[in-house]
Amino acid sequence: MLPKFLLADNSQETPDTIFVVHTETPRFIIEADIDDFWNNQEIHWIDGEPGDEKFITELVEAAEEFLEKEFENEELLAEDEDEE
Repeated sequence: MLPKFLLADNSQETPDTIFVVHTETPRFIIEADIDDFWNNQEIHWIDGEPGDEKFITELVEAAEEFLEKEFENEELLAEDEDEE
């Protein structure tokens, strides 16, 4: 079973950009600045953009929540490394 979201980057070409990939239908990629993900997003639809704006908002909010949890997890891991 694939995860619903994946994090991706292209650090050689766009070092300040992060991508959140939604692997379920409708598949899409959110591209944004690492430091300003919540305000500077571009959505790339793989399966075509759904017509329901409320559904799109829910998908983007789920992607943002995923990214927040990933950042929190990285911060916790960094704190654990600092304590060692």
